[in-house]
Amino acid sequence: MVGRRDFLLALPALGVAAAAYGSASAGSGAAAPALAAAECAVFTPARQRETSPDEALRMLVEGNERFVAGRTIRCDLRAQVRETAAGQAPFAAIVGCIDSRVPPELVFDQRIGDVFCARIAGNFVNDDILGSLEFATRLSGARLVVVLGHSECGAVKGAIDGAKLGYLTAMLRNFAPAIKAARANGEANSKNKGYVQAVADANAKLAAAQITSRSEVLRSMVAKKELRVVSAMHDVTTGRVSFVG
Repeated sequence: MVGRRDFLLALPALGVAAAAYGSASAGSGAAAPALAAAECAVFTPARQRETSPDEALRMLVEGNERFVAGRTIRCDLRAQVRETAAGQAPFAAIVGCIDSRVPPELVFDQRIGDVFCARIAGNFVNDDILGSLEFATRLSGARLVVVLGHSECGAVKGAIDGAKLGYLTAMLRNFAPAIKAARANGEANSKNKGYVQAVADANAKLAAAQITSRSEVLRSMVAKKELRVVSAMHDVTTGRVSFVG
C-alpha cells in the first residue's frame, strides 16, 4: 500500500514522465521513459569528449529555458551520487556570485556531475579562480566556461559606494575596472539601478576577457577550439539568463 507521503514524493517524477510523454511522437509508449533516462544520465568522460563547446552552451541555454518555464527535470540524485562516486566529467565550468538567488546548478537546470561551479562575491576573476578553471578544463575536460553575473548585485553596489569592512574593503577593489568602464546615466551610486546594472555587465565581460588574457593554458584551448568562454547575466526578477560572446 502506498502511503500519502510516498505518493507526494512521487509526484515530481510523474510530472517529468508526463512532460516527456507529451513531447514524444504519438503512439511511442517507450519514448517518455527513454527521454527521461537520457536527461538524467550522468556525464561520462566519453560523453564529455563528444560534447563540443557550442553544444555545452546550448545545454545551458536549454536548461535555463526549462527553469524559467517551470519545466525542470527531476532525477534520482541519490543514483547520480552513486554513479559519480568514482569520478566526474562535467561539461562546463561556471564562475558565479555567492548570491543566494543565483545557484548555477538550479538556474541552468543541471544536476550532480554536470558542471563545475566557482563562486565568489561579484563573480570576478583572480589567480585562484584561474587556477580552478585550468583544473576544470585542461585537466578535467570541461568544454565551456561561463562568467555568470546577476542583477541587483550587492558586491557591485558595495564597490560603487566604496564600502569599507574588514577584508571586504580590499576585495571590492577588484571592481574598479568595471566601474571605470561603465557609463552612468544619472548619479553614479548604488541607488541608480541602471548604473548598477551597467557595472555588473562590464564586470562580467571584463572577467571573461581576463580568463584568456591572463591564462596561457585557457587561451591555448580557446585557440584550438577545445574551449569556449562567455559571459552571462542572470535576472533575479525573472530567473532568465542572457549570454554574451
